[in-house]
Parts: sequence; structure tokens; C-alpha cells
Amino acid sequence: MTRPTSFSRAPRSILDIETTDLVQRASELLADDFRLASVVGHDDTTSLRVVYVFLKGPPDQRVELSVRLDPARAQVPTLAAVSFSASRFERELRDLFGIEPVNHPQARRLVLHQHWPQAWHPMLRNAGEAPKMVGNGDGYPFIPVDGPGVYEVPVGPVHAGLIEPGHFRFFVVGETILRMKARLWFTHKGIEKLIEGRSIEEGLEIAQRVSGDTTVGHGLAFIMAVEEALGIEVSEVHRRRRAQVLEMERLYNHVADMGALCNDVAFSVANSMALTIRERLLRLNEDLTGHRLLRGAVRLGACGLRRSLSLDEIDSLGVQINELLEVVRTNALVLDRFSGTAFLSGVDARDLGTVGPVARSSGLGLDARNAHPFVEMPSAFDVVTDERGDVLARFEVRAREIGVALECLRAWSLDAFEPVADAVHDQREDRRESTSVRLRSGLGVVEGWRGVIVHRVELDNTGLISRLKIVDPSFLNWPALPVCLADTILPDFPVANKSFNLSYAGNDL
Repeated sequence: MTRPTSFSRAPRSILDIETTDLVQRASELLADDFRLASVVGHDDTTSLRVVYVFLKGPPDQRVELSVRLDPARAQVPTLAAVSFSASRFERELRDLFGIEPVNHPQARRLVLHQHWPQAWHPMLRNAGEAPKMVGNGDGYPFIPVDGPGVYEVPVGPVHAGLIEPGHFRFFVVGETILRMKARLWFTHKGIEKLIEGRSIEEGLEIAQRVSGDTTVGHGLAFIMAVEEALGIEVSEVHRRRRAQVLEMERLYNHVADMGALCNDVAFSVANSMALTIRERLLRLNEDLTGHRLLRGAVRLGACGLRRSLSLDEIDSLGVQINELLEVVRTNALVLDRFSGTAFLSGVDARDLGTVGPVARSSGLGLDARNAHPFVEMPSAFDVVTDERGDVLARFEVRAREIGVALECLRAWSLDAFEPVADAVHDQREDRRESTSVRLRSGLGVVEGWRGVIVHRVELDNTGLISRLKIVDPSFLNWPALPVCLADTILPDFPVANKSFNLSYAGNDL
């Protein structure tokens, strides 16, 4: 693994281009192994603007292509032919801003369901209040699957328990899934609109709640974007503390996922063991930061970590987790259900633009802690990958990432833990301008426990948030779930779904 040698903020190349040059410039970046990480729409009152964010690393490289549009002719050439992720970002852009992706092969709605009025685009500044829903909206255009013995199984959008709404339509022969279509965005919340005009402090409170199990990931991506926009440098000590709470978030979620995977194949003993460990981790979180889900730990220019985990605590956690893994890895029935189930090839994982454990379980080595670092990781850190691409691989990647996280926390616990003050407020006052409005932008890239999280923020001259674009890893990973379900039996859907464990809230912004 290539390790970066410098941890100064990676510069962004921001290029203003014409729409006629967009496809060529984007294609060149993609051919150079950049990936499209975000597409950001803007309503600048007199014009519309679209910013395409490309990332590559290591070493950390960030390029933005910005195109300006006439609101009377709001069109961009589609990038669907060169990037699947772009095709979905463009559909989102069309729903929210009314910007048409010309020659898009599938330019149907994505975010706004059929009962939203067609001509209403909520992210435009003159959109006004949400109009009444259309009572007789068209049905969702499911692609039918016909043939002898084919039948449909609808699941959701209302599910048992606390799961959020999502509809899954299965086309099945016997027990074998021929095709599955996931329909999401039943609870589009308008978070990016809600955050406009807010202060940084208010924005952070909202960002931490984008997906409740990813408080640190989203809060950190947001605050790093703000710090770049304001030119705030964060001390090495606070960056290490942020890395620690990020790994603590990874720990409790990965442990819970491993237990839930076992529960979905009726091995409840392992799930009980995992839930016991998770509860212990949540109590440690509260002791370390004051909140079980680590809320409030990330602050502008700082991190509110009270102490590091002790070596004894890390050793004890390691023993408990290894006992859990021993129970699972020696159970032939569990391994049989995991092995070969819901296979996602490396080619499909790359072409679909997947990130996080989903991508790494199919052999892709993308990890923002290595590609886009904000702190020097200990020598124990490594990017965990597995070539098998099945449920077992996704279980094992989580298990091995837990081991890596514990070793990183061990290395950080050896550092002297001393109170460190910061002068963030003074820095902000020094950079505040009273001239005409000038937007300042920043990009935050964080490897959350589900994968890469990207926040792009623009601030006006008063320090208020003019625009925030959020990309949760679930947005990129949801399309891969139906792909890996082809030829999977219907009773294995719960364990396949849990092996991805994607966020509805992070997706349905």
C-alpha cells in the first residue's frame, strides 16, 4: 500500500469549462482513474451552475469541473455513457433543479416520486412551498419479467420493526431471483434545502443527523469542507482525535452488522454476543465523548475527545470480538449460507461505482483513509480487501477492518493525551469579509464505516451556508444490490441485504 508522506490539505483544481467540453474533459479524468464522487447543482439566481467533483488517490487529487447554464435553457450533455454514477447524479439533478441531461438513456425520475408535480423543482430559489401531491400520478415503471413460472413478490415500503421505507419488487422462478428492483426515496426530507442559509453550527447539527449511525462520518465530512472554505488549519492532535472517534464509529457498526448477518441465518447466539459487544462500545463512546453515538465530538477546528481508549480496554475488546469470530467461523451452517451467496464481481463493483466494504469485498482497494487522508495513519493500518465478492467476503472484510481499527486505536492510545486549545473563532473573524457576496467552497472527504462520504459546501461572505451537497455511500451502493441478487434464492435476500446494510436516510436526503 502506498502511504502518503504529507498531510497538508490537498489542493483542488477548479476548472470553469463550457458544456461543449464537458464530456471530453470528464472522459479524460475517468480514463486517468479519477472517479466521479459528486455532481452538485447550484441556483445562483441569474444563472444555474453544475459542479462535477472527481477524486483520485493516493496521492490525494481533487478536480472540479464547473459549467454555467442559462436558466432558460438548463441542459447539460449526459455523462451516462462513460459513468454509471453520473447517470444517477444527473437524474437527481433533473428532479431537484430541472436541469435536463441531454441524451440520457433513462431520464426518468429518481428522487421525486410520481405524485410530486412534474414542473416543481424544489432546489430552485424560486420554487416556493411544496405544492399539493398529484392524486392520480403515473405508476412506477417496473420492467416486467415474463415466462413460464415467473411470479412477482412485492416487499415494502412498510416493513416490520424500525426499518425505514423502501420497496423491493422481486421477479422469481421457484426460489431463484431473476430480477429485483429497489424503489427508494419514500421519505425525501429536503435536507440540502433545509440547510441553506443556516450558520455553520446549525449546519453541523443537521449534518450529524443525515444518517443516525454515521454521526461522525457525516459531521466530519461537513466540518472539513467548512474548514477548507474558511482556510482553517486543524492541529495534528485534533486530527488524530477525529480519526479515533471515526474508528470507534466503525467498530460499533461493524460489530452490529456481523451479528445481524448471523441472525439472518438463524444463528441468534452470535447475534447476542455481537449486541453485547456493541452495547459495551456505545458505553465507551459515551465515556469518551459524552454521547453514545458520538454526537458532538466533531467541532470546528477541534474534536471533543475526553481521552483515548486504554490498552486494557482495547485488549479486552479484542478478546470479546475474537470469541465472536471463533463461534462464527467454526459454524459450518453459517459458512455454508454465507459462502457464494449474492456474488458481486469486481468488474460490476467498479462499473457501478461502489465504495466501502461493498467495493473492497469485490477486490477494489478504494479507502479514503489511504486515498484522501486527513491524518497520518499508524503503521498497523492497511486497506482490507477480499476477492470473493459474496456475503462471506463482506463479513470477513468487516471482521478484518475491526482488527485494523483496534490496532490503530492501540497506536493512538500510546500518545500523551493532553488538553489542547484552539483559536478557531479568531481565525474565522480574520477571514470574514464585508465586501460584496463572494462564495467560498470546500470539500470534505471521509471514509465512513459504509464507505466514502463527500460533502461540498459553499459559504457566503457572512459565513452562512449557501449550498451543501451530501453524498452518502449508500447512494452509490444501492444499485449494486439488485445486481448481486441475480440467481440468488429469495430466502437469502435478508442476509444479502444485510451484507450491504445500506442507509435509507443517507440515500433519501
